[in-house]
Amino acid sequence: MALKNPLFWLIALSVIPTSYAQSDSLFVIPRIDGITFDGRVDDPVWNSISPVPMVQYEPNAGALPTEKTEIRFAYDSKYFYVSMRAYDHDPEGIRSTSLYRDRIVGSDHLEILLDTYNDNETAYVFATTPTGIRNDLDIANDATGGTISAGSWLNRDFNTYWDAESTVTEEGWFTEIRIPFSSLRFQELDGKVIMGLIAQRKIARKQERLVYPAVPPKTDWAFLKPSLAQKIVLTGIKPGKTLYVTPYILSGHEKSNKLNEAATAYTSRNEFDKEIGADIKFSITNNLTADFSINTDFAQAEADNQLVNLTRFSLFFPEKRQFFQERASIFDFRTGGLSRLFFSRRIGLTNDGQQVPIYGGIRLIGRMKTWDVGIMDMQTKSLDMLPSENFGVLRIRKRVFNQNSFVGGMFTSKIDADGNHNTAYGIDGLVRIFGDDYLTVQWAQTFDSRAKDHAAQNLESGRLALELNRRRRAGFGYTLGAILSGPNYNPGLGFVDRNDFKLGAAALSQTWLKEKGAFIWHKMELLANAYFSNTEHEVLSSEIGSEWSFSMRNLDSGGIMVKRVYENLLEEFVLSEEVKIPIGAYHFYRVIGTYKMSVDNTVRTSVVMETGPFYDGWLNSATLSPSWYLSKHFQLSLTYSYNQAKFDNRDEVFNSHITRLSIGTALNRKVSTNALVQFNSAADLFSANVRFRYNFREGQDLWVVFNTGLNTYRPNLQPMLPGVDTQSVLVKYIHTFIF
Repeated sequence: MALKNPLFWLIALSVIPTSYAQSDSLFVIPRIDGITFDGRVDDPVWNSISPVPMVQYEPNAGALPTEKTEIRFAYDSKYFYVSMRAYDHDPEGIRSTSLYRDRIVGSDHLEILLDTYNDNETAYVFATTPTGIRNDLDIANDATGGTISAGSWLNRDFNTYWDAESTVTEEGWFTEIRIPFSSLRFQELDGKVIMGLIAQRKIARKQERLVYPAVPPKTDWAFLKPSLAQKIVLTGIKPGKTLYVTPYILSGHEKSNKLNEAATAYTSRNEFDKEIGADIKFSITNNLTADFSINTDFAQAEADNQLVNLTRFSLFFPEKRQFFQERASIFDFRTGGLSRLFFSRRIGLTNDGQQVPIYGGIRLIGRMKTWDVGIMDMQTKSLDMLPSENFGVLRIRKRVFNQNSFVGGMFTSKIDADGNHNTAYGIDGLVRIFGDDYLTVQWAQTFDSRAKDHAAQNLESGRLALELNRRRRAGFGYTLGAILSGPNYNPGLGFVDRNDFKLGAAALSQTWLKEKGAFIWHKMELLANAYFSNTEHEVLSSEIGSEWSFSMRNLDSGGIMVKRVYENLLEEFVLSEEVKIPIGAYHFYRVIGTYKMSVDNTVRTSVVMETGPFYDGWLNSATLSPSWYLSKHFQLSLTYSYNQAKFDNRDEVFNSHITRLSIGTALNRKVSTNALVQFNSAADLFSANVRFRYNFREGQDLWVVFNTGLNTYRPNLQPMLPGVDTQSVLVKYIHTFIF
């Protein structure tokens, strides 16, 4: 009878072994003593270790390197070491475009990926440049996202403790990386630790990327896929229980303007901030870490980018606060598109981005054999009319069937001091059926004490998402997905872009890899989706189209898409106070073209152009994003977006401009300033976020942060808007003690 059961075949196929990992053989990393960590790579011990073989990943996959490259690995009882001798026939051409941490774009660099749990899904990435700049990333979901469950698998805001030193000579540039085992999370079995490893050297002026092992470009970002990493083995690693205590002191002044209760005038509020608090990180075991936060503060966090919303649905802003970054993928529970059951920005931030004071909280993450565990609890203070709130999250996942599959669950709660509560639970699973084909299943349900009809909190308060996709670039690819979202689905601790619908979506593609010629690859893709009403079963919106995309041998990329759109407006769509699109059904076509120059160019730009009918009018949109790396001390990045929607039959016009200027300066690796200046005509707002940082050492920083928001349009309204919306100057000192 089992042979007739579809579940039997699903499980059987999922455990069929494949050659998805780069190699089944183990690379034994040598254990050493006596390295002088100075970036010179001239210790005799390095000569006793054989370098790994490097090949090109791009532009000519599998070809030999054009420059001699020697990368070696070693470890001792405290650190994992990496060294590189990056010889270069033209040392004047060696590039290092920045002295600012986490900015290696356009620079020559060494990059190391470590799948520390050997789970073929998550990894840390460490990179450094000829000036010794450090960049660290966090990888999730095997560097892959599908159409329905798409999301960010690359966490650029992750930071941890490690060191890098580099030197430049007439022969090339040389570098050493030293990563404390206390900064890594791993599991020991029978005295051995097995990890996955990928090493890269980037030669920026040649737009050449060298890799070990010989990762084929079978998927997008294949060089960051843990499942393609070389398996390495280390023995006798027993890190101690490290304790990091990071107190901070903060002082500053904040000015804001609030409308009085009678709505007759704005009153100015001047507040002088004096705060102290601390973050504590404790390694309970080598794969289980607890973070405690007291009087949590995020004054130094980067400001959000200004956006203009041309859709009827909520905008999504990514998390940038460091406390929520490490192993954030453990708490990842997507429910289709950008929607998710847990969204950390719900903690300590209002919907419009205003900070809510936080008493503190705890965060516990780790792995126990085949189980991933994440626990978080945070308590916020009251703010104006917003009561004090408690936020709780529990996340568990277990690896099943094979190394690329898991099942899991999540529970969230949001309880305020007035007794209101919102709770949710979810069950999800990812199964590698065979080869590169994956099935994703997600179910979530919410319960809210403020719901008008508690009896309706059954399946109508749930959301189901299914996706079947092929995760590879070459040849035929597909994604098939469906979502069913009830009208009462409301995760108080999550994010929902739209609700109360049924969705069917499909994408079919064919990708051609080219060994010669102008293109590395190009792809044709057919895409279609349709949202249906849950009650009347009528189509709410749909899209069908085709896209051609490409990546060139010089690493420029782009594409063009043509799509037919249907929108059924059941209520008026408000673009602005002057422009409102009436209720009705609309059919229209859109054409979108993109071109992005290689990030390795010191002067580069990207262009996005979109045109075509828009409901009962016409919309032209353009975004231009030039960047100029003038020197390692100074970089400029500009983004300008323009939207013009004209509705001639109603004599209405909607215009919006967004200008975003980012200026990065650095005197050296310790002293830097980053400024983000923005103008949003749709919000009539000019804003600036300037952050000065003096980094004495890792974990010891002085921050001076200036924020301002100016109202740029003040018509003769009563009461008149103040010129200055908000303004603050804050000074924050952080010092980490390691025990």
